[in-house]
Amino acid sequence: MVSETATFAPKRPAPFAPWHRWDRNFFLTWLVLIGAGIVIGFGSDLIAHFRAHEAPYPLIVHVHAAAFVGWMLLLTTQILLIRNSRADLHRKLGMAGIALAAIMVVLGPATAIVVHRAHIGSPPASLPAFVAVQFGGIIAFAGLVTAAVLLRHNSPAHKRLMLLAVLSIADAGFARVLGGPLTAALGHGFWPFWASLDLAPAILILGIGAYDLATRRRLHPVYIAGACWIFALQLTASYLFNNPAWQEFTSRVFA
Repeated sequence: MVSETATFAPKRPAPFAPWHRWDRNFFLTWLVLIGAGIVIGFGSDLIAHFRAHEAPYPLIVHVHAAAFVGWMLLLTTQILLIRNSRADLHRKLGMAGIALAAIMVVLGPATAIVVHRAHIGSPPASLPAFVAVQFGGIIAFAGLVTAAVLLRHNSPAHKRLMLLAVLSIADAGFARVLGGPLTAALGHGFWPFWASLDLAPAILILGIGAYDLATRRRLHPVYIAGACWIFALQLTASYLFNNPAWQEFTSRVFA
């Protein structure tokens, strides 16, 4: 009787492997892809801005851009330090990362407010209702970075949360490249609006899960929670942007 119970007892799932030999290249590759999308998107936007001889951007826009570039460079440095077995420097530099993340959380909404009040940019990003997207992104970023800091001694959780945090605010770069063609193909509305902004980051987010399934045969719990957190805020932002009450409210605020 005991042997039968033991035979049919359910097996516990294997623990999530903290490291895989492909990790060294995967996380760096994903960061390069994110950076490429941002550089291409904002690069084309800046070229168009200067060719049109438009008025200079407000100072806070430049500060915000510098902070974001600094964040990308810092994260790249952190990955390279781990690749070169310099976890000691990685931990010390992490304190600067916490400070920079806090600055970005303040700069993001502040920049959005200034830009909307100055009526800078082209639709849909110039529409007052778009603050739902901007605020949603920074809320997602703040939550993920906070979780990553709290779980900094859990390497698999920490690095997945940090990568998700970058993806939560990477939509602007990709949208500048893909937003127009996707809107032309899909039209307007809840799902087309979401796709025009977030389809590329969503593919990269799902790619993290696909990688974990390929290398560990399971998903990390923080990846599931982090991905759901991002998608929930993205969909909320898309709903608000297309909601007449929200459109009227934001139009009055930024009139």
